[in-house]
Amino acid sequence: MRQTVLRAAVLGLAMGALCATAQAEPIKLRVADSFPSGHYLVKLIIQPWMAEVTRRTDNAVTFDHYPGQQLGKAADMLALTQNEVADIGYIAPAYVSDKMVTSEVAMLPGAFATSCQGTRAYLEVARNGVVGTEDYAPNRIRLLLAIALPQYQILTIKAPVLDEPDVKGVKLRSTGGAQDLTLRTIGATPVRMAAPETYEALSRGTLDGVLFPLDSVIAYDVQKLLKYSTANGRFGSFIVAYSIGDKAWKRLPAAVQTVMMQVADEINASACAAVERQDAEIRQKLKDAGIQFTAMPDAFEKRVTEKLQDVAAQWAKTLDGRGKKGSQALAEFSAAVQR
Repeated sequence: MRQTVLRAAVLGLAMGALCATAQAEPIKLRVADSFPSGHYLVKLIIQPWMAEVTRRTDNAVTFDHYPGQQLGKAADMLALTQNEVADIGYIAPAYVSDKMVTSEVAMLPGAFATSCQGTRAYLEVARNGVVGTEDYAPNRIRLLLAIALPQYQILTIKAPVLDEPDVKGVKLRSTGGAQDLTLRTIGATPVRMAAPETYEALSRGTLDGVLFPLDSVIAYDVQKLLKYSTANGRFGSFIVAYSIGDKAWKRLPAAVQTVMMQVADEINASACAAVERQDAEIRQKLKDAGIQFTAMPDAFEKRVTEKLQDVAAQWAKTLDGRGKKGSQALAEFSAAVQR
């Protein structure tokens, strides 16, 4: 009973502060990302978050959204947010892996089983662990929203991946960092590029295929160029993350900060669950589009799994050798996955 009264009192104070904010000059924040405006992750993550924050602040906070790389490319989002061109940016750690190296722990092959499992673990280490102190604080950004995508599959143009020779030297799109290490470990050739560039690269033959979550195949309209997909791969993941610049954050009233984080927690949970539900639906859509899903034979899958088990340890050791906290990040993330 006492806790209920206290929560009600805190909520009352916060709402009073928000009313005062609403009576003052409204706060308008610029949000930038590289997704097409109709991308399903935009609909699941940033659009509902903006709408709910605006609603709960009684229009004291509103947003201008710039999708589709209108303010800059995916790799530029960190700099754009740091320099206040955008207040909130889609800052995917993989696109700036030289500046956010420990975040790659969540993108290692087989690091988690489900999107929600990976999402919860990443949020924990990015807000309260070594990833936060190593990746976010030094870059002067604060994590708001994050989703760990389902485990990646290899999709190719010319032949299915059924044995080592099928992947050896094959040029596959990678986000860099841990994905480069994963692809090299199985014999493929990683080609680093942002997702919006893959269609043209596949069309020109710069790529032989992609290492993608299945939803991105449709989102970037490359299903018409690809013919084959692994069905049972666990080749890593990708962290979709929206962060706010420290300067923009510190200018916000405390009550607004509270609302933003509360809504973010709700959206993070609902979006990862929706991502899990959609994975099976998207797989069927790709089959209908003509993509052939083939399970890697047991013997080949076993060899691939054994090779990829060494990726995490090698990744951590390499970071440790560079003076980064790779082993600590791996230990914290692994523990968070199990909770």
